Amino acid sequence: MRLQILGGGNNQLGAIRRAAEQGHEVILVDYFKNPPGRVYATFNEVVSTFDVEKNIEIAKKYRVDGVMTMGTDQPVYTVARVAEALQLPAFLDVPTARAVTNKEIMKAIMTANQIPTVPYRFLTKAARAEDLDKIPFPVVIKPLDSQGQRGVFKLNTPAEVIKSLPETLSFSRAEKVLLESFYPSDEITVSAWVDKGVPDILTITDRESFSFERNIGICFAHEYPSRHQHRAPEIRALVQNITRAFQINAGPLYIQLLVGDRGIVVNEVAGRIGGAHEDIFIPYLTGFDILDRVINFSLGIDATPAGAAPPRPRSERLNEHLSVQLFFAKPGKITSLTSLESLRKLPGVIAAGYNVAVGETLETIANATARAGYLVMAETSERALHQAINQAFRALKIIDEQRQNLVIQPKAYLD
Repeated sequence: MRLQILGGGNNQLGAIRRAAEQGHEVILVDYFKNPPGRVYATFNEVVSTFDVEKNIEIAKKYRVDGVMTMGTDQPVYTVARVAEALQLPAFLDVPTARAVTNKEIMKAIMTANQIPTVPYRFLTKAARAEDLDKIPFPVVIKPLDSQGQRGVFKLNTPAEVIKSLPETLSFSRAEKVLLESFYPSDEITVSAWVDKGVPDILTITDRESFSFERNIGICFAHEYPSRHQHRAPEIRALVQNITRAFQINAGPLYIQLLVGDRGIVVNEVAGRIGGAHEDIFIPYLTGFDILDRVINFSLGIDATPAGAAPPRPRSERLNEHLSVQLFFAKPGKITSLTSLESLRKLPGVIAAGYNVAVGETLETIANATARAGYLVMAETSERALHQAINQAFRALKIIDEQRQNLVIQPKAYLD
């Protein structure tokens, strides 16, 4: 069968490989000429994943049987439009896909359905500093329709907001930006699977992030189980309300929550597999292969034996401690990398990969797209996991022309 996959980057690599391994022909669509997924695809089209009309043309050209994406927000809308145009299977209809990829619509649905979120408003390029005099600071501004923390800034004065508006708008196709009150909080992510309108929570993880200057929320790790796992009943009720409010009937659901002194509030809602290698760690922790489910559904394949109930998520490794380390590196030209083979042999390592290559020159970190690679690690105790993470980072080397290791060490773990 032919599967059109939107995006050929490292977040989509697992889907491209899996579909090819299953014998499907992958039609890869990516703005770049040589994305990492290109070598595994049958056909490659150099087209933006945001370009709805050209993606519809590509789907017709190859007579595809299905279309999908993963690990990225904005192509979710394109997927829904292509599926509608060719009457292909889709988890989300076009209005729902629009709602989970446009923050203005997303916030309106939250407000209308009493889903808790931080105070917010929208600004255009015509905004003036005096319009913000009565707003409590600090605030966070975001593009309405972007991803990867591009154009997301924490700001402390009206003047800073006005100065930053053009840059934030440059990451968006909309003519407004979202301004939110800054909420001191922990971040957690919920991955769920929705079947016939009923969500099943697969994992709740702590989303660890760092900030520098005005840049905020750049994720460097996901950790399981969450320190807020005891609030699972409250989170479950919130996920059920989100599923109803956004009219999500089937498929993956990815929700970012903020937990602070004013309780749990919803940061964002997405109708996709997450971008922190959830396709690896969710099956490891639960036995539920979320990536297979997305591929099969997108192609209209029912992998359930005749007469059997549809597969449901189940917990298998409740005592496991898992961490996804999304590591970064300092600026410099790469001359050598620790081999992935040696990294994968280290204690606790389930999977490892690089987003960079020898010969590449790394720039200053500006957002989450600067990730140099990842490690998915698990152990039977928190202490053992932290020791394994420390050992892995001692072994991990991204060497520059001055023989310096560019890898930025993560927060301190127990040694």
